[in-house]
Amino acid sequence: MSFNNRVQLDPDRVRTRSTGGRGAAIGGGSVLMLIAAMVLSQMTGVDLTGLVSGPTQQGAQQTTSGIDTSMCTTGASANKYTQCRMIAAAESLDAVWRTQLPAQAGTAYQQPDFVLWDGSHVSSACGNASAAVGPFYCPADSTVYLDMSFFSQMEGTLGAKDSPLAEEYIVAHEFGHHIQNQLGVMSRTNRSRSGADSDSVRTELQADCYAGVWVHYASSTPDAETGEPFLVKPNQQEIQTALDAAAAVGDDHIQKRSTGRIDADSWTHGSSEQRVRWFTQGMEHGDLLQCDTFSVDARDL
Repeated sequence: MSFNNRVQLDPDRVRTRSTGGRGAAIGGGSVLMLIAAMVLSQMTGVDLTGLVSGPTQQGAQQTTSGIDTSMCTTGASANKYTQCRMIAAAESLDAVWRTQLPAQAGTAYQQPDFVLWDGSHVSSACGNASAAVGPFYCPADSTVYLDMSFFSQMEGTLGAKDSPLAEEYIVAHEFGHHIQNQLGVMSRTNRSRSGADSDSVRTELQADCYAGVWVHYASSTPDAETGEPFLVKPNQQEIQTALDAAAAVGDDHIQKRSTGRIDADSWTHGSSEQRVRWFTQGMEHGDLLQCDTFSVDARDL
């Protein structure tokens, strides 16, 4: 999925350091994170915290990541550099949700922070996360955290092609958790247990659906500065890479690759089939009401 070359980007849309505190993080798709979650999610109710160390003190500093975003000023740079693509994806997500959240949910969009890092650890208000954690959203500081090494792991370890739209799907999924946080989903759900019918799985599948909603509108929502949509409409091959990424982070796929067996009772994200289906649901309909995973009967989830 290519960005229109002339759209304007703000390199300051992302940060490369943060401070720490307490909270409960909502996870993304790293294989190491999810494997650990199968064992430790019962302790905290969230899949990510199995690989998050004890909470840091407020004000603790993260090591500067060294990620250079100074060249990230146009869509052309986003088509060339991964870090610029992250900025462009975030700005596109901001533009889509700034329009769609008030229109569909009557709620003004509050822009989340976005931290890119590539060091050994990152400090967040949800704790001190190691590089093994992968992308995650921390509700306590309304911030998406993304380790830049995750994309190579996604291809090498999980077997999903590292394509632009696959990368953008990962970002859109984490922004989906921010939308859930704004809509009160985080405070209403009980993510203290795992299993195919758990609130943990329903939360993750809804975030997948919200990622699909973004794709639905991404090629028609314009950059305010140029009037051009941030993204060129994706072709079927590009869409397939995003679907493959969604399948690659399914619990059953990860379990099969890591242990050779599938245990639905330990699921925290949902199966590959479910993740693809809910992402597709959002992409085809562009309707938040179509993403209500919490009202669906277990056999239809």
